[in-house]
Amino acid sequence: MDELRPQDPARIGVWQILARLGAGGMGQVYLGRSPGGRLVAVKVIRDEISDHPESMARFRREAATMEAVRSPYAAQLIEASLDASPYWLATEYVPGPTLRDAVIANGPFPPESALRLFAALAEGLATVHVHEVTHRDLKPQNVILAPQGPQLIDFGIARGLEQTLLTQVGMAPGTPGYAAPEVLLRNEVGPAADIFALGATIAFASTGRPPYGGGEASAVSYRTVHEDIDLEGVRDDLAALIRRCVAKDPADRPELGAVIAGCAVDSALAADAHYRSVARDAEAVPEHVSAAEPEPEPEAEPEPEPVHATPPAEPARWGYDDETTPYAAPDRQPTPAPRPRRRKGWLAVCALGLVVPLGLWLLPGQGDDKDTEAGATGATTSGPTAKNGPKEDAKGDAKDDAKDEPPQGPPDHIVNDRVSQARWTLSDDPVQASQGIGTCDLDSLADSSPPRTMQSSVSHTTGSGTASLSFRPENSGKGKRPAPYYVSLGVRPPHETDRSTGRPLKSTGKGIGFTSKPVDLYSKWSSGGTIKFRYPDDFQAHFGARTVDAIPVSDDPGDWTVVLYHVEGGPTKYTSIVCSGFHA
Repeated sequence: MDELRPQDPARIGVWQILARLGAGGMGQVYLGRSPGGRLVAVKVIRDEISDHPESMARFRREAATMEAVRSPYAAQLIEASLDASPYWLATEYVPGPTLRDAVIANGPFPPESALRLFAALAEGLATVHVHEVTHRDLKPQNVILAPQGPQLIDFGIARGLEQTLLTQVGMAPGTPGYAAPEVLLRNEVGPAADIFALGATIAFASTGRPPYGGGEASAVSYRTVHEDIDLEGVRDDLAALIRRCVAKDPADRPELGAVIAGCAVDSALAADAHYRSVARDAEAVPEHVSAAEPEPEPEAEPEPEPVHATPPAEPARWGYDDETTPYAAPDRQPTPAPRPRRRKGWLAVCALGLVVPLGLWLLPGQGDDKDTEAGATGATTSGPTAKNGPKEDAKGDAKDDAKDEPPQGPPDHIVNDRVSQARWTLSDDPVQASQGIGTCDLDSLADSSPPRTMQSSVSHTTGSGTASLSFRPENSGKGKRPAPYYVSLGVRPPHETDRSTGRPLKSTGKGIGFTSKPVDLYSKWSSGGTIKFRYPDDFQAHFGARTVDAIPVSDDPGDWTVVLYHVEGGPTKYTSIVCSGFHA
């Protein structure tokens, strides 16, 4: 809890603002007091994202979900203002530390205390599921350890049970390390995904370590899908129950009633000595804090902590919290893991430095098979950075493999003749945003799909005018070359392009942006399969007879969208396949 700053409001609605409780990707959370003296938590959406459709949809969804869910394990919605800026919602104030903060400050829960917490959280999820709602983002920082028992918070991405299968590309919810494999691979979210997150959360509470290690979100997701959870040192009976909850196949996970029975608790969690000691860590409301008299000077902002892809060599005892921020850990130093395959639309790009992430676009129309496991470790290489790497010329690449090209080729270009709903946005989670992680909505899918998986890389150096883009079919060069499948990359700036000058306008980008010359996806089959492009050099926008050269990335700061199009015939016959992007 922090004192107010001069720029903070003195009052929101009827609530007098007393202090700052914290901040998240969506906005600031304040401690408020009603005229009658009731304390509330007031979440105010940030001005800069209040006009973002997805952010507002999430905020409204959180308010609607909290209004629908009536549970002793969830903070109750008291009031909301969703019609005009500033947008806010007020919930009952729940004193207590988050589970994440409690474990970092006090160490892991003893086994019996962890089992009692396990049972209480399972019961809490069950009361949420009764209302036909899945939480979708259960993790240690979304659990408050209140004196009477744990409280679930942050229902911003919760959905009704009838919406368990997401069909839009780039919309997988959750946090790496706690999101279930089916969420990461197939965007499939249901009650079983909440049970997986429950098991991962109790693993963190029992070990003090992130359940699938630290590092890049991509590496954590890879381990979640393909490796075992970290339960070293956990008592056998507790470890066995956690493993059941985090089974890779959702059908193998127990029902919440079975989880509660498996915990076999014989006393209240609120009476547990360890729980009582950590739940008391909540800060008292400072009596001197007044909304009418904020401090005259704002507090100095702390220097940002560096986010490491792998832990530094010293000190030896180093760990990561559940969202990859370094902290001093008691026991274990996570080891680097291979970069994972990523689903379509969830592709990390460099936001702060020269990092070239490699993802795996999961292409539409295909299911899982044994090839998934066989090819998983192949997604471990990366290309040159946008700043230091050699310029890659798509035409030159095609020439190198001229012998592989079929006699008939694609059109010379595709025409920017339509409105595209595909849009990549940087995550509103501060930690994920610091790593350049975002999500992408895709408006349509190609009818004829290429292979199920494809490695891809998109990189951009903050402040530069360039980006490097590459992709290759998985298992390229193995077996017979597939039939030609023509694709073009579209790179769309945040704002629309003036067709006469080529400069960005104030309006939001709606077309397909600047596109590459179409190439055969398999044109590099015999030499490894990687097709590379350099933006802006290899891109133009084609408006009928008018052609406009691509603008430098630095000319239009914001969220850039990258879409791979299947070119099915002439310049106007193409369909979007997968979507990613980067923030400039």
